[in-house]
Amino acid sequence: MMVPYRTSKRARVPARIAGLLAAFLIAHVPTVGAEKVPATWLEPQEPIRLLGNTYYVGTRGLSSILITSDEGHVLIDGGVMDAAPMIAANIEKLGFKLRDVRAILHSHAHFDHVGGLAELQELTGADVVSSKHGAKVLRQGRAGPDDPQFESAEAFPAIEHVSTIGNGETLQIGHIAITGYYTPGHTPGGMSWSWYSCDKLECANFVYADSLTAISDPDFRYTDGTRYRTALSDFRWSFRIVRNLYCDILLTPHPEASDLWGRLARRDAGQRDALYDMDACRAYSNRARQAFEERLAREMRERRQ
Repeated sequence: MMVPYRTSKRARVPARIAGLLAAFLIAHVPTVGAEKVPATWLEPQEPIRLLGNTYYVGTRGLSSILITSDEGHVLIDGGVMDAAPMIAANIEKLGFKLRDVRAILHSHAHFDHVGGLAELQELTGADVVSSKHGAKVLRQGRAGPDDPQFESAEAFPAIEHVSTIGNGETLQIGHIAITGYYTPGHTPGGMSWSWYSCDKLECANFVYADSLTAISDPDFRYTDGTRYRTALSDFRWSFRIVRNLYCDILLTPHPEASDLWGRLARRDAGQRDALYDMDACRAYSNRARQAFEERLAREMRERRQ
């Protein structure tokens, strides 16, 4: 199903973005709340053209993807809260205007991927688009008890106005047609996205696959079904969805999970097709499924002891 973009009143871009970025670079402390975050999550990264109208605009350790068109742009993920000015600056370095970003999407609603969304929405005036469950989490500014990482998850700035998209629906902005897939498990509201980009005669189907890792609080058990009743079926659904996506170039919320930097280094060294791997989504899903089954087996052994 094609979901046409609905126009809305656009916020003006605050003139303070340069000041925000300067202040961040002068005095940034890599923390969120009381907890330190990995240094790469706030390590500046120059924007990179991946192919055609698809660009990497995130930090070194957290992905943010910009997809552009003459009628407006799409941004996926916003990193931690302090990364928002860096993402905004990267968009402008590429020559694009923040006010032309018309939709902001996300992978899953943890502070390391949506912490910057509220600021980016303010800077761009864009609509934030999410799954039904993800929208609820974005509006309250923190994951609920059904999230496996609920007890350790950091809060993030809440977003009052969030639009929703259904599983398998396509958002259309200009010539961008980006399809959302519900891929729960890592969180109940996780989403993956696919779209098509071309550079002259070279075209590729991109997949931005959500995290498929079974990471949880120390006391959480996937096998007891107490906090997240559908966790087992959700994960297995998501493994199947991602495994079967048509996938030329795989991107992930944590770039190292899909070896983005290794592939880009090989491309820079002259391997022109280094970003391409038509088996990448299948391999990504299979690795995650194997780790998940090992986690379940370990939980079952602990229950028998």
